[in-house]
Amino acid sequence: MVIAAFVAPYLLDATMRFVDAAATVPDTKLALITCDPESRIPEGLRRRLVAHWRIGDPLDAGQIAAAAEALGRHLGPVQRLIGVLEQLQVPLAEVREHLGIAGMNAATARNFRDKAQMKSVLRAAGVPCARYRLADSADAAAGFAAEVGFPLVVKPPAGAGAKSTFRLDDAEDLRVWLTTAPPAPDRPALVEEFLTGEEGSYDSVMTDGQIIWDSVSLYLPTPLEVLRNPWIQWRVLLPREIEGPEYDGIRKAAPAALQALGLRSGFTHMEWFRRPDGSVAVSEVAARPAGAQITSMLCYVHDFDFYGAWAQLMVHDSFAPPQRRWSAGTVYLRGQGIGRVQAVHGLDGLPPEVSSLVVESRLPEPGQLSSGSYEGDGYVIVRHPDTGAVTDAMWRLVTGVRVELG
Repeated sequence: MVIAAFVAPYLLDATMRFVDAAATVPDTKLALITCDPESRIPEGLRRRLVAHWRIGDPLDAGQIAAAAEALGRHLGPVQRLIGVLEQLQVPLAEVREHLGIAGMNAATARNFRDKAQMKSVLRAAGVPCARYRLADSADAAAGFAAEVGFPLVVKPPAGAGAKSTFRLDDAEDLRVWLTTAPPAPDRPALVEEFLTGEEGSYDSVMTDGQIIWDSVSLYLPTPLEVLRNPWIQWRVLLPREIEGPEYDGIRKAAPAALQALGLRSGFTHMEWFRRPDGSVAVSEVAARPAGAQITSMLCYVHDFDFYGAWAQLMVHDSFAPPQRRWSAGTVYLRGQGIGRVQAVHGLDGLPPEVSSLVVESRLPEPGQLSSGSYEGDGYVIVRHPDTGAVTDAMWRLVTGVRVELG
């Protein structure tokens, strides 16, 4: 019996799917470390936990370590310490090292979390990626712009997804940024050349330093393009067929990238580009399961519980690669306008050949404050054995459904 502790800062819906899955892993006693009180835990899950320990700062390695040690005094030594939030990966790794718990070490976690360090490691290993500079002053940023040219992308060194990421198209955009919020030694910014082409993600499972399963998804269009155009509804497509030569480039780059970063075992989520000339470039890599409903889509295209499989791998080091059986896609319903959701138009007019493909949805509720995110205010997931049918259904959702804000 393995004693495992799951660190979940707040019991949000996305996190709870992983906690609930971990609580069902055989031969495991699961404890929960969180900021939330026990009353927030659903009754069914509460009965399957052996302990709940509340801390004040879930990103503080000292508080996590103290909680794990306290749990150890009650249950026996904690043997696995897990969590899915990207910002948690470094403190979790530091606590593992401090307490002698198996799992990803701190050096590897920092390679994934610090995007400038990640780029340095990847380029040293010969993995194709964007040129970059960690700018700690306006002069450093301007110097990089003069060297590389426009457009450029600016992002935080420890960002996640496309949060706080924006594009500079010309010298005037650079001037405005450096005038309003210039980088500084205590507030550096990662400045990269802008990669063009198709963008997607490469999700994989590694055991003993080898990729034993992988998946490819396509972004329609790129998240940065969605951020720049508030009217665009983002889509993510998981094709059924992913063995074609168009994916040879990323399948060659991915193992080299993950081995260079030091990962031995775990789920990974890699953002990558296929340039117009067919070459690939790795953008960023996270040592965690995919967000933005991609993990749920992986469940649908494989008829397989990836939430439980992640927990099984993290606790017991085992993973059974599933077979891909379907294509799936998600349309992110993004509000048009400013303010709160007023109404959702067009759902009643969807034809049966679209509505019959829907396997999961979370629709915006009237009165809901718009997220302002490229992931929108709700989503619809569709599935079909034929990738073309999924692509068509996604387009008809995008063009037929409108979320009104006001």
